[in-house]
Amino acid sequence: MSERDTAGILVPPPLLYLAPLAVGYVFSRLYPVRLLPPVAADLLGGLLLALWLAVSIPAILTFRRARTSINPMAPSTALVVTGPFRFTRNPLYLGLVFGYSGVSILTQAWWAFVLLPVVLVVMQRAVIEREERYLERKFGEDYIRYKERVRRWL
Repeated sequence: MSERDTAGILVPPPLLYLAPLAVGYVFSRLYPVRLLPPVAADLLGGLLLALWLAVSIPAILTFRRARTSINPMAPSTALVVTGPFRFTRNPLYLGLVFGYSGVSILTQAWWAFVLLPVVLVVMQRAVIEREERYLERKFGEDYIRYKERVRRWL
């Protein structure tokens, strides 16, 4: 496989979530805002982290069964359309939203939510749209049919 057999993604997607989350956390420590009582924040944050795992673990296992890389910066060797990919084309990115939100709520880093729309726009433009163009080039009509029947997020 050549280097050109990739989506051309420049930054690992988890870093696109982690950096703004860290900035939001620091800003929330400097300028704290308490929107939920600690018990409610723990419950809601814990639920979102559980959703992150519930979505991400099956997606990772589905990639492994298909023997293709989970790394969107590496070549894809198979079009994965089973498991959680039956419901969303991007379960790992959806899981990262759940994880980001869960950590933000658990730590009451509410400023991180101000940055989440920016993260989603960057993900859409710099990662998802590139991946979709790549998968369409690589898998052609099979990917186009998949896109027609499965939503990008939910």
